[in-house]
Amino acid sequence: MKCRHCGTQLKHTFLDLGYAPPSNAYLTEADLSRPEVYYPLRIKVCHDCWLVQTEDYARADSLFNADYAYFSSTSTGWLAHAAQYAKKITQALALNDKSFVIEIACNDGYLLKNFMATGIPCLGIEPTASTATAAEKLGIPVLRNFFGETLGRQLAAEGKQADLIAGNNVYAHVPDINDFTRGLKAALKPGGTITLEFPHLLQLILHSQFDTVYHEHFSYLSLGTVQRIFQAARLRVYDAEILGTHGGSLRVFGCHADDTRPSTTAVRDILQNEKSHGLQEPNTYTNFQANADRIKNDLLSFLITKKKAGAKVAAYGAAAKGNTLLNYAGIKPDLLPFVCDAAPAKQGKFMPGSHIPILPPDALLTNVPDYLLILPWNIAEEIRQENAELLAQGTRFITAIPHLILQD
Repeated sequence: MKCRHCGTQLKHTFLDLGYAPPSNAYLTEADLSRPEVYYPLRIKVCHDCWLVQTEDYARADSLFNADYAYFSSTSTGWLAHAAQYAKKITQALALNDKSFVIEIACNDGYLLKNFMATGIPCLGIEPTASTATAAEKLGIPVLRNFFGETLGRQLAAEGKQADLIAGNNVYAHVPDINDFTRGLKAALKPGGTITLEFPHLLQLILHSQFDTVYHEHFSYLSLGTVQRIFQAARLRVYDAEILGTHGGSLRVFGCHADDTRPSTTAVRDILQNEKSHGLQEPNTYTNFQANADRIKNDLLSFLITKKKAGAKVAAYGAAAKGNTLLNYAGIKPDLLPFVCDAAPAKQGKFMPGSHIPILPPDALLTNVPDYLLILPWNIAEEIRQENAELLAQGTRFITAIPHLILQD
């Protein structure tokens, strides 16, 4: 396989998680009697541009289909994050009713509804019918398509270049990152701004976040690599900030290469921090597998011990990262009888691979567990607060990443 950005032959494996189904391919009861598709889940790193990427197996249109079950508005914390961003960027760019905002992968309208509420014209781009329909119900215009250079040029030809192009947790999800970035270039108005948010590769490595690896994530990004990809498309990263979302993310601010805005010191500082932590050294990547194996073994040992002791264990959050963890560990309903999730689109279905049933959160009140494993550890505090009644009944909360933690 050659690097998706620079074409260099890939020699170094970062992580091998065996075989797994797509992490968002939730199953109906009827699906349980049918064959389930598994793909290899292996991650390579390019020793030239340092783009970390999945091996080529799954196609984007098979991962992001009409029944895609991830709805951004399920998390109250994420809604607050989106509202804060919208207010901040509107002020910083002086956006008004004469401006135009595009969000790529607008999902269920969780972000654009904030711009719509202030009278700023918007367009959402979203290929998955389930979430696009939810956004349209909010009055948001949605173009149901995958984004790339062809669509970017089409929007430009139609006079729809944007003052702001936003992309939250989409840049890592595109199989052809060069084509996507050229699309950003084409759809951006002169003097316009691009903001992209994505999980920071440095945090993945520092905190052993191997469960954020799944087929829908084609790339695992550092600022240094993103800067290089932007430059190839005649764009420039002029600012960046570190965010706490998704266990540690970056928000980059981009513009056309000839834009007169100066680059901030934050770009330089983050680049230096990445380099000092070895993100341009092969050993940083080749030594990571042991961390994933340790986490897997510790969780399995815990669940087996509690089952032998007769304790009741359940899980919360049917998240993609949870599916990666459960499938790599080989955990089935005998060790984890059910997982609860607040998203109606997931309730009544089954986790891919493990076939653990997904129940509504009130199931925890009728069958109070001794231990509750929080799979989306990045919103663990939010989940603890929403389930405070369980704490009062003696349930202990557990997270497995970056190591097994039991909280009272």
